Amino acid sequence: MDKMKIQNNSVTLVDQVEDKLLNYFKEKDMRKGDSIQNEKELAASLGVSRSVLREALSRLKMMGIIETRTRRGMILSEPSILGGMKRVVDPRILSEDSLFDILGFRIMLEIGICSEIFRQITPRDIESLEEIVNVGIVYENNEYAPFSEFAFHTKLYQITGNKTITEFQNIIHPVMTFVKDKFQDFLAPINIQLKKEGRIVTHQDLLRYLKENDEDGYRKALEQHFEVYRLFIRQKEERGRPKK
Repeated sequence: MDKMKIQNNSVTLVDQVEDKLLNYFKEKDMRKGDSIQNEKELAASLGVSRSVLREALSRLKMMGIIETRTRRGMILSEPSILGGMKRVVDPRILSEDSLFDILGFRIMLEIGICSEIFRQITPRDIESLEEIVNVGIVYENNEYAPFSEFAFHTKLYQITGNKTITEFQNIIHPVMTFVKDKFQDFLAPINIQLKKEGRIVTHQDLLRYLKENDEDGYRKALEQHFEVYRLFIRQKEERGRPKK
């Protein structure tokens, strides 16, 4: 293995070792599944202690860049793009501001993928959505059971064919459930008012626009479907503003 000199600067030695290792993998054109030298060889090449090397390797393992396999030792792996996000997006430790930011981002993302959904959707996708809607559980005021909500919207993400978008839905689903449960007393009156005004959009309504290939109608309906959350976020922002 080539010598990799450690530079003297403000970053820690572990940071430098981590960076050098990543550069080495790239320079050697290493691919997923390729074997990595053992710790003794790596430490000697870098000129650092094995304790420092182990900490750098531990970071890469946490990111999913390195895996340890029986009889093979360390191998290069391909990390999940949102793997790090999955570890920190825990509604139990996030502030309310962060929860609302994630909620708003989810709404904007789903509206943003409308065109791709219509470009990719197939008759089989429509059948799957129909099955989800038919077995879905809807409570009072258009409140869906967590499984029904998750299944319908996850299917929409899957239709795009983008694995990262689908992974994002899996990550933020606990956040959505947490927000709905924690702020139910605030969300319920908004849903009741929307129902009185005839502004409730159901999964069945969204499915109808998909079946009719009406992208513009679907986009507007989806925006209305999320209106309860948008109004809730707006009210929350207004409550947080200092009084004049």
